Amino acid sequence: MLQWIHDNLISRMPVQASEWAARVDWLNDFITYISAFCTIAITAVMIYFMWRYRRKSETQQTEYITHNALLETVWTVIPTIVCIFVFWYGFEVYHEQRTPPANAEEILVEGYQWGWNFEYSTGKKGSGELVVPLGKATRLVMRSKDVTHSFFIPSMRVKEDVLASAYSYLWFTPIKTGEFPIFCTEYCGLSHSGMLAKLKVVEPEVFQDFINERSAEDLPPAELGKKLFTQKGCIGCHSVDGSAKVCPSLYQIFGHEVEFADGTKLVGDENYLEESILNPNAKIVKGYPPNLMQSYKGQLEDKELAGLIAYIKSLK
Repeated sequence: MLQWIHDNLISRMPVQASEWAARVDWLNDFITYISAFCTIAITAVMIYFMWRYRRKSETQQTEYITHNALLETVWTVIPTIVCIFVFWYGFEVYHEQRTPPANAEEILVEGYQWGWNFEYSTGKKGSGELVVPLGKATRLVMRSKDVTHSFFIPSMRVKEDVLASAYSYLWFTPIKTGEFPIFCTEYCGLSHSGMLAKLKVVEPEVFQDFINERSAEDLPPAELGKKLFTQKGCIGCHSVDGSAKVCPSLYQIFGHEVEFADGTKLVGDENYLEESILNPNAKIVKGYPPNLMQSYKGQLEDKELAGLIAYIKSLK
Protein backbone atom coordinates (compact mmCIF):
# COMPACT_ATOMS: atom_id res chain seq x y z
CA MET A 1 0.00 0.00 0.00
CA LEU A 2 2.75 2.44 0.96
CA GLN A 3 4.62 1.58 -2.25
CA TRP A 4 1.47 2.28 -4.29
CA ILE A 5 1.09 5.67 -2.54
CA HIS A 6 4.73 6.51 -3.30
CA ASP A 7 4.56 5.38 -6.94
CA ASN A 8 1.22 7.00 -7.74
CA LEU A 9 1.24 10.14 -5.57
CA ILE A 10 4.60 11.10 -4.09
CA SER A 11 6.79 10.22 -7.08
CA ARG A 12 4.62 12.48 -9.27
CA MET A 13 5.77 15.58 -7.41
CA PRO A 14 7.57 18.18 -9.58
CA VAL A 15 11.35 17.98 -9.82
CA GLN A 16 13.21 19.22 -6.72
CA ALA A 17 14.96 22.28 -8.15
CA SER A 18 15.64 24.41 -5.05
CA GLU A 19 17.75 23.89 -1.93
CA TRP A 20 14.82 23.29 0.39
CA ALA A 21 12.57 21.37 -2.01
CA ALA A 22 13.81 18.06 -0.58
CA ARG A 23 12.96 19.17 2.97
CA VAL A 24 9.47 20.29 1.93
CA ASP A 25 8.91 16.97 0.16
CA TRP A 26 10.26 14.98 3.11
CA LEU A 27 7.70 16.56 5.41
CA ASN A 28 4.97 15.99 2.83
CA ASP A 29 6.00 12.32 2.56
CA PHE A 30 6.11 11.96 6.34
CA ILE A 31 2.57 13.34 6.75
CA THR A 32 1.35 11.15 3.87
CA TYR A 33 2.83 7.97 5.34
CA ILE A 34 1.55 8.75 8.84
CA SER A 35 -1.93 9.46 7.42
CA ALA A 36 -1.90 6.24 5.40
CA PHE A 37 -0.74 4.22 8.41
CA CYS A 38 -3.44 5.70 10.66
CA THR A 39 -6.16 5.14 8.04
CA ILE A 40 -5.18 1.49 7.56
CA ALA A 41 -4.68 0.84 11.29
CA ILE A 42 -7.96 2.44 12.38
CA THR A 43 -9.91 0.68 9.63
CA ALA A 44 -8.35 -2.66 10.56
CA VAL A 45 -9.20 -2.18 14.24
CA MET A 46 -12.79 -1.21 13.37
CA ILE A 47 -13.20 -4.34 11.26
CA TYR A 48 -11.67 -6.49 14.00
CA PHE A 49 -14.00 -5.01 16.64
CA MET A 50 -17.01 -5.56 14.39
CA TRP A 51 -16.05 -9.23 14.06
CA ARG A 52 -14.85 -9.76 17.65
CA TYR A 53 -17.87 -8.25 19.35
CA ARG A 54 -20.58 -9.23 16.90
CA ARG A 55 -23.80 -10.66 18.31
CA LYS A 56 -23.83 -14.41 17.67
CA SER A 57 -27.36 -15.12 18.93
CA GLU A 58 -30.51 -13.33 20.00
CA THR A 59 -29.89 -14.12 23.67
CA GLN A 60 -26.19 -13.30 23.77
CA GLN A 61 -25.15 -10.39 25.95
CA THR A 62 -22.33 -8.26 24.53
CA GLU A 63 -19.36 -7.51 26.73
CA TYR A 64 -19.54 -4.30 28.71
CA ILE A 65 -16.32 -2.32 28.17
CA THR A 66 -15.77 0.98 29.97
CA HIS A 67 -12.27 2.18 29.13
CA ASN A 68 -8.58 1.30 29.00
CA ALA A 69 -6.35 3.96 30.57
CA LEU A 70 -3.15 2.70 28.90
CA LEU A 71 -4.71 2.59 25.45
CA GLU A 72 -6.26 6.04 25.84
CA THR A 73 -2.92 7.46 26.98
CA VAL A 74 -1.09 5.92 24.01
CA TRP A 75 -3.51 7.22 21.36
CA THR A 76 -3.39 10.67 22.93
CA VAL A 77 0.34 11.04 23.61
CA ILE A 78 1.71 9.59 20.33
CA PRO A 79 -0.44 11.75 17.97
CA THR A 80 0.40 14.79 20.11
CA ILE A 81 4.12 14.11 19.73
CA VAL A 82 3.70 13.65 15.98
CA CYS A 83 1.77 16.92 15.67
CA ILE A 84 4.39 18.81 17.69
CA PHE A 85 7.15 17.39 15.49
CA VAL A 86 5.32 18.32 12.28
CA PHE A 87 4.75 21.85 13.60
CA TRP A 88 8.38 22.26 14.64
CA TYR A 89 9.82 20.94 11.39
CA GLY A 90 7.33 22.93 9.28
CA PHE A 91 8.08 26.12 11.20
CA GLU A 92 11.83 25.61 10.70
CA VAL A 93 11.38 25.40 6.93
CA TYR A 94 8.88 28.29 6.90
CA HIS A 95 11.23 30.52 8.90
CA GLU A 96 14.04 29.78 6.47
CA GLN A 97 11.78 30.60 3.53
CA ARG A 98 10.94 33.99 5.09
CA THR A 99 14.57 34.96 5.82
CA PRO A 100 16.45 35.68 2.59
CA PRO A 101 20.23 36.21 2.73
CA ALA A 102 21.59 39.74 2.42
CA ASN A 103 23.42 39.01 -0.85
CA ALA A 104 20.40 37.60 -2.70
CA GLU A 105 19.90 38.58 -6.34
CA GLU A 106 16.84 40.84 -6.27
CA ILE A 107 14.30 40.91 -9.10
CA LEU A 108 11.12 42.99 -9.29
CA VAL A 109 7.98 41.09 -10.32
CA GLU A 110 4.82 42.81 -11.53
CA GLY A 111 1.61 40.83 -11.91
CA TYR A 112 -1.23 42.03 -14.11
CA GLN A 113 -4.26 40.58 -15.85
CA TRP A 114 -2.98 38.24 -17.26
CA GLY A 115 0.79 38.04 -17.24
CA TRP A 116 4.05 38.73 -15.45
CA ASN A 117 6.69 41.43 -15.94
CA PHE A 118 10.22 41.20 -14.54
CA GLU A 119 12.87 43.86 -13.91
CA TYR A 120 16.45 43.09 -12.94
CA SER A 121 19.03 45.08 -10.95
CA THR A 122 20.63 46.45 -14.14
CA GLY A 123 17.33 47.82 -15.46
CA LYS A 124 16.86 44.90 -17.85
CA LYS A 125 13.16 44.19 -18.37
CA GLY A 126 11.37 41.09 -19.50
CA SER A 127 7.93 39.54 -19.70
CA GLY A 128 6.79 35.95 -19.53
CA GLU A 129 10.25 34.53 -18.75
CA LEU A 130 12.09 34.89 -15.44
CA VAL A 131 15.83 34.21 -15.68
CA VAL A 132 17.79 33.45 -12.48
CA PRO A 133 21.35 32.28 -11.73
CA LEU A 134 22.16 28.74 -10.65
CA GLY A 135 23.32 28.34 -7.07
CA LYS A 136 22.61 31.91 -5.96
CA ALA A 137 19.77 33.00 -3.70
CA THR A 138 17.13 34.94 -5.64
CA ARG A 139 14.68 37.28 -3.92
CA LEU A 140 11.54 38.29 -5.81
CA VAL A 141 9.91 41.56 -4.72
CA MET A 142 6.36 41.44 -6.04
CA ARG A 143 3.48 43.82 -6.67
CA SER A 144 0.22 43.66 -8.63
CA LYS A 145 -1.03 46.34 -11.02
CA ASP A 146 -4.67 45.37 -10.54
CA VAL A 147 -6.20 42.46 -8.64
CA THR A 148 -4.68 39.88 -6.30
CA HIS A 149 -2.55 37.22 -7.97
CA SER A 150 -0.42 34.41 -6.54
CA PHE A 151 3.06 33.56 -7.82
CA PHE A 152 3.75 29.82 -7.74
CA ILE A 153 6.84 27.89 -8.91
CA PRO A 154 6.13 24.22 -8.11
CA SER A 155 9.69 23.01 -8.79
CA MET A 156 11.09 25.54 -6.30
CA ARG A 157 8.33 24.79 -3.75
CA VAL A 158 7.52 28.50 -3.32
CA LYS A 159 4.24 30.39 -3.57
CA GLU A 160 3.20 33.86 -2.43
CA ASP A 161 0.23 36.17 -2.97
CA VAL A 162 0.92 39.24 -5.12
CA LEU A 163 -1.09 42.24 -3.91
CA ALA A 164 -1.92 45.66 -5.31
CA SER A 165 -1.92 47.20 -1.83
CA ALA A 166 1.52 46.10 -0.59
CA TYR A 167 4.80 44.51 -1.58
CA SER A 168 5.30 40.81 -0.94
CA TYR A 169 8.34 38.64 -1.51
CA LEU A 170 9.67 35.13 -1.72
CA TRP A 171 13.12 33.66 -2.27
CA PHE A 172 14.79 30.44 -3.30
CA THR A 173 18.19 29.07 -4.36
CA PRO A 174 18.07 27.05 -7.62
CA ILE A 175 20.12 23.86 -7.71
CA LYS A 176 19.23 22.67 -11.24
CA THR A 177 19.48 24.41 -14.59
CA GLY A 178 16.55 24.18 -16.97
CA GLU A 179 13.10 25.62 -17.54
CA PHE A 180 10.28 25.34 -15.02
CA PRO A 181 6.63 26.51 -15.21
CA ILE A 182 5.24 29.46 -13.25
CA PHE A 183 1.53 29.70 -12.44
CA CYS A 184 -0.91 32.18 -10.94
CA THR A 185 -2.80 30.28 -8.24
CA GLU A 186 -5.26 33.00 -7.20
CA TYR A 187 -8.33 33.34 -9.44
CA CYS A 188 -7.90 36.73 -11.11
CA GLY A 189 -10.47 36.88 -13.88
CA LEU A 190 -11.46 35.40 -17.21
CA SER A 191 -8.00 34.38 -18.44
CA HIS A 192 -6.61 33.28 -15.07
CA SER A 193 -5.74 29.82 -16.39
CA GLY A 194 -3.61 31.38 -19.12
CA MET A 195 -1.55 33.52 -16.74
CA LEU A 196 1.59 31.45 -17.22
CA ALA A 197 5.29 32.20 -17.32
CA LYS A 198 8.56 30.31 -17.43
CA LEU A 199 11.45 30.20 -14.97
CA LYS A 200 14.81 29.71 -16.67
CA VAL A 201 17.77 28.76 -14.46
CA VAL A 202 21.14 29.41 -16.11
CA GLU A 203 24.80 29.44 -15.14
CA PRO A 204 25.88 32.62 -13.26
CA GLU A 205 27.99 33.96 -16.14
CA VAL A 206 25.10 33.44 -18.59
CA PHE A 207 22.78 35.28 -16.20
CA GLN A 208 25.23 38.20 -15.92
CA ASP A 209 25.43 38.49 -19.70
CA PHE A 210 21.64 38.35 -19.89
CA ILE A 211 20.97 41.19 -17.45
CA ASN A 212 23.71 43.35 -18.99
CA GLU A 213 21.98 43.22 -22.38
CA ARG A 214 19.60 46.14 -21.97
CA SER A 215 18.52 49.18 -23.91
CA ALA A 216 20.18 52.52 -23.20
CA GLU A 217 17.03 54.00 -21.67
CA ASP A 218 16.64 51.19 -19.17
CA LEU A 219 18.36 52.65 -16.11
CA PRO A 220 18.90 50.29 -13.17
CA PRO A 221 16.14 51.00 -10.58
CA ALA A 222 18.69 52.19 -8.00
CA GLU A 223 20.29 54.58 -10.51
CA LEU A 224 16.89 55.97 -11.48
CA GLY A 225 16.10 56.41 -7.78
CA LYS A 226 19.39 58.21 -7.13
CA LYS A 227 18.62 60.62 -9.98
CA LEU A 228 15.10 61.25 -8.68
CA PHE A 229 16.42 61.65 -5.13
CA THR A 230 18.17 64.81 -6.28
CA GLN A 231 15.53 65.98 -8.78
CA LYS A 232 12.68 65.72 -6.26
CA GLY A 233 14.63 67.58 -3.56
CA CYS A 234 14.90 64.61 -1.18
CA ILE A 235 18.63 65.21 -0.78
CA GLY A 236 17.98 68.59 0.82
CA CYS A 237 16.30 67.06 3.89
CA HIS A 238 17.57 63.46 4.10
CA SER A 239 21.21 62.44 4.38
CA VAL A 240 22.46 59.23 2.82
CA ASP A 241 25.51 58.80 5.05
CA GLY A 242 24.01 58.85 8.53
CA SER A 243 24.70 62.53 9.21
CA ALA A 244 22.03 64.74 10.79
CA LYS A 245 19.67 66.81 8.66
CA VAL A 246 16.15 68.19 8.93
CA CYS A 247 14.59 64.76 8.33
CA PRO A 248 15.80 61.27 9.38
CA SER A 249 18.83 59.87 7.59
CA LEU A 250 18.08 57.11 5.10
CA TYR A 251 21.43 55.39 5.58
CA GLN A 252 20.91 51.70 6.44
CA ILE A 253 17.22 52.24 7.13
CA PHE A 254 16.25 49.21 5.05
CA GLY A 255 16.40 45.98 7.02
CA HIS A 256 17.00 47.76 10.32
CA GLU A 257 14.65 48.60 13.18
CA VAL A 258 13.02 52.03 13.17
CA GLU A 259 11.51 53.53 16.35
CA PHE A 260 8.58 55.93 16.12
CA ALA A 261 7.28 58.79 18.23
CA ASP A 262 4.44 56.67 19.64
CA GLY A 263 6.90 54.07 20.95
CA THR A 264 6.22 51.45 18.29
CA LYS A 265 8.98 49.87 16.20
CA LEU A 266 9.29 48.00 12.94
CA VAL A 267 11.99 46.78 10.58
CA GLY A 268 12.23 48.97 7.50
CA ASP A 269 11.07 47.11 4.40
CA GLU A 270 9.64 47.99 0.96
CA ASN A 271 6.17 48.64 2.36
CA TYR A 272 7.48 51.03 5.03
CA LEU A 273 9.58 52.94 2.50
CA GLU A 274 6.62 53.28 0.15
CA GLU A 275 4.36 54.51 2.94
CA SER A 276 7.00 57.04 4.03
CA ILE A 277 7.11 58.48 0.50
CA LEU A 278 3.37 58.54 -0.17
CA ASN A 279 2.09 59.18 3.36
CA PRO A 280 5.03 60.55 5.40
CA ASN A 281 2.92 61.47 8.44
CA ALA A 282 1.56 57.96 8.93
CA LYS A 283 4.60 57.02 11.06
CA ILE A 284 6.74 59.75 12.64
CA VAL A 285 10.30 58.75 13.49
CA LYS A 286 11.21 59.32 17.13
CA GLY A 287 12.95 62.66 17.68
CA TYR A 288 11.38 64.39 14.67
CA PRO A 289 8.24 66.56 14.53
CA PRO A 290 5.34 65.78 12.17
CA ASN A 291 4.62 67.54 8.87
CA LEU A 292 8.25 67.91 7.84
CA MET A 293 7.73 66.22 4.50
CA GLN A 294 5.08 66.58 1.80
CA SER A 295 3.36 63.60 0.27
CA TYR A 296 4.52 62.47 -3.17
CA LYS A 297 1.30 60.60 -3.84
CA GLY A 298 0.22 61.22 -7.43
CA GLN A 299 3.60 62.79 -8.30
CA LEU A 300 5.50 59.59 -9.05
CA GLU A 301 5.02 56.90 -11.66
CA ASP A 302 5.18 53.30 -10.47
CA LYS A 303 8.69 52.81 -11.87
CA GLU A 304 9.86 56.06 -10.21
CA LEU A 305 8.51 54.98 -6.85
CA ALA A 306 10.17 51.58 -7.26
CA GLY A 307 13.41 53.34 -8.22
CA LEU A 308 13.43 55.51 -5.11
CA ILE A 309 12.82 52.48 -2.93
CA ALA A 310 15.63 50.59 -4.69
CA TYR A 311 18.02 53.52 -4.13
CA ILE A 312 17.19 53.79 -0.43
CA LYS A 313 17.69 50.03 -0.09
CA SER A 314 21.15 50.41 -1.60
CA LEU A 315 22.27 52.85 1.13
CA LYS A 316 24.12 50.35 3.28
